[in-house]
Amino acid sequence: MTRTNKEIEDLVFGVRAVIEAVKAKKTINKIMIQRGMDKTLFKELKEALANQKYTLQFVPIQKLNRLTKKNHQGVIAFISPVEYQDLEPIVDQVFEDGDSPNILVLDRITDVRNFGAIARTAECSGVHAIVVPDRNSALITSDAIKTSSGALHKIPVCKTKDLPATVEYLKNSGLRIVACTEKTSDFVFDVTLSGPTAVMLGSEEDGLSSELLSLAHQRAKVPLLGTLGSYNVGVAAGIVLYEKMRQMIVE
Repeated sequence: MTRTNKEIEDLVFGVRAVIEAVKAKKTINKIMIQRGMDKTLFKELKEALANQKYTLQFVPIQKLNRLTKKNHQGVIAFISPVEYQDLEPIVDQVFEDGDSPNILVLDRITDVRNFGAIARTAECSGVHAIVVPDRNSALITSDAIKTSSGALHKIPVCKTKDLPATVEYLKNSGLRIVACTEKTSDFVFDVTLSGPTAVMLGSEEDGLSSELLSLAHQRAKVPLLGTLGSYNVGVAAGIVLYEKMRQMIVE
């Protein structure tokens, strides 16, 4: 894949540069490390990353070379244009304000443009926060920001290492968990979406994981008249979030 100049701005490469980014507490999406990189450099990098909660990927040098032609020294960090936030303070604050938390949970949505489009819809429909797993999820890049029309600068994105545990927390906090899936006979228009709610959407390939489905209070699907079998996940998100907004308005 050829990276645009805008996407290159999200990269920090070279051992010293990455270490400085860590020391500066930059929000880092992930760090790619060359398999079998220079032992001295790796030792220095390993010491800097000790006790840090970063997503690390060990990859062939060819993958790093495709990302940049400059001297990366075997390490590239992907810097997020926005800071990820903690979910619990957001939920607590919404309740304290006398409002009903409106949370969107995205399971393995990996396409950056889909993610950006969903974020734009979420911001427009009053979602308080988007929750994503720290692995197998689209990164917040400049491309995602652009596709979201800047919504990702406004709506909090919360990254979690354990998505089912986070959904369990939302459930225990009094939120109604609604899973969007074709594995149900209930249409989204017949499901209660008003009040404190967390709507879950999964990848176009696999949908929601069975573990997340088991945590849902209710499952909902979007009607289909055609033969393709499913909507683009961004379109499905728009339909579901619009229906939730409609129910909130007429409540």
